[in-house]
Amino acid sequence: MLFRKAVVYALCLAVFNLGSPLVARAELVGTLQAVEAGTRADDLATVSTALARQEVREQMAVLGVDAADIDARVARLTDTELRTLADRMDEMPAGGDALAVIGIVFVVLVILELVGVIDIFKKT
Repeated sequence: MLFRKAVVYALCLAVFNLGSPLVARAELVGTLQAVEAGTRADDLATVSTALARQEVREQMAVLGVDAADIDARVARLTDTELRTLADRMDEMPAGGDALAVIGIVFVVLVILELVGVIDIFKKT
């Protein structure tokens, strides 16, 4: 008798749940969103590969940054930030461009000289 009551209650509950509609959400996915979803994985792979190098990990350890903290911060980057970082990593040479730094410093010194802030190039 107890078994029959349990079965009846279970069937009543099942029939009652059949009457409630299931809610499904659908949304259009634009082309840009679909492309960005694919490029995020590529950008994340590019950045992770560069950060996984032993030299980079050692330098981060010297600076006091934990390896797990690096991975967590990269995972929190937005798509735009990740794209920018991946693009810059592809463009940057491994050791930096010393000639560009020297050129920028020279241009800044010339501008400061012309404005009259400093007097590096002595005018006699």
